Amino acid sequence: MKPDYDDYKKWYRESMLSDVVKALKNRDFAASFFTTTDEAKKALLEMIPANTAVGVGGSVTIRELGLIQKLEKKGNTVIHHWKEGLAKQKNRETRKEEGIAEYYLTSANAITKDGDIINIDGIGNRVSHMIYGPNNVIIIAGYNKIVTDIDEGILRTKEIAAVMNAKRVGAKTPCATTGKCIDCDAPGRICRVTTIIQYRPWQTNITVLLVNEILGF
Repeated sequence: MKPDYDDYKKWYRESMLSDVVKALKNRDFAASFFTTTDEAKKALLEMIPANTAVGVGGSVTIRELGLIQKLEKKGNTVIHHWKEGLAKQKNRETRKEEGIAEYYLTSANAITKDGDIINIDGIGNRVSHMIYGPNNVIIIAGYNKIVTDIDEGILRTKEIAAVMNAKRVGAKTPCATTGKCIDCDAPGRICRVTTIIQYRPWQTNITVLLVNEILGF
């Protein structure tokens, strides 16, 4: 009979996530971790009052969890630009509207064990809204986003998250073909804006929900 080591893996990840939550709280973020995505979704939905406008950034995690549909069912107005056939000007306007909603939902490309939140954008709307605009920002991330330090976080973002995102959007970049980042200077490069949120910005409430499952890119 094959031995089952899952309990040890689960214990290790939960110990790690507990430490990251403490580090985030020391940086003035609200933070907690959950064993399952169902628990995290329940907590997130309880945080957001019904009939409140919610902006959603470019995030595979948020879509994987089906949060847009759940919020709309709850009665929230959800503003998001990942819609087929959205004209260029309307796309730009929608991205701006996301940033003035009362709540803003997104994930992170990487979170360090010390509590640094790292992201790389092509346009910059997601990272700017995380820093200033909405009164409340909620970041939800799986344990796969946890890294040791900032250097590893940037490396993870470029070599894992950005490569898959480039493929997802059909970017004309080397990584979208080879699956490897070469830190290109291609016109279609999507790694253009890097942010590291080291402490909670004074005028923005940021809550980080960590989950002991693999989520997003």
